[in-house]
Amino acid sequence: MAITLAQICRYPVKGLNAEPLERVALTAGQALPHDRRFAVAHGSAAEASAQGAWQARRGFLHLAKDEKLAQVRARFDEEAGDLTIERAGKQVARGKVTEPMGRTLVAQFFAGFMAGQLRGAPRLVEAAEQPFSDVDKPFLSIIGLASIADLERVVREPVDARRFRANLYLEGSAAWEELGWQGKVIRIGPVRLQAEWCIDRCAATNVNPDSAARDMNLPLALQRGFGHVDMGIYARVIEGGEIAQGDVLTVE
Repeated sequence: MAITLAQICRYPVKGLNAEPLERVALTAGQALPHDRRFAVAHGSAAEASAQGAWQARRGFLHLAKDEKLAQVRARFDEEAGDLTIERAGKQVARGKVTEPMGRTLVAQFFAGFMAGQLRGAPRLVEAAEQPFSDVDKPFLSIIGLASIADLERVVREPVDARRFRANLYLEGSAAWEELGWQGKVIRIGPVRLQAEWCIDRCAATNVNPDSAARDMNLPLALQRGFGHVDMGIYARVIEGGEIAQGDVLTVE
């Protein structure tokens, strides 16, 4: 059975929801465009972030600690530079976040929404080349949906794939097959990627992407069921091009 690309996702704001894409152009040595381009930084961390340096997630709002983030939805229009924040289906903030005033407007919303959980006045910061991901390299994350299905077998209830916040979801691979691609080159359409290492999972996966409740303990379930806390792999683009839903993946 062929392995195909089931879904492409980007996360314009660190800790917030995914935006599905039908297709995307990838560039060698770069992450998925606009993925984790913005983040809500705590106080003094905002100053360092504004300089473009990568920082560990403790400097930002993030799901592992700030589950309330799952209550809001973000939509980013990269052509206009507009970021729209919605809660319960209603727009609660909007700004042209490629400009200082727009970032200030969005930060003001989070100052109120996350009051009591912020260290100092928040700022919406924009990444330079390195996105605000949990690793200091411009990687893409890849998960086979069969691996999530096998985890469901262990926990005996549905597991929403959105909990894992991957960039690329695959259909047709065997459960956990992608973990064996470390060190190998994989091809999706015209794009070649170097699979680097497995992704160890944290408390962010415990947050329900709809209710924002911490209603599962998936790292514990992974450890008990499989002897590890991995779900998916990181890969870097070594040859660019456009990929689209339905493209076939092969391992070289």
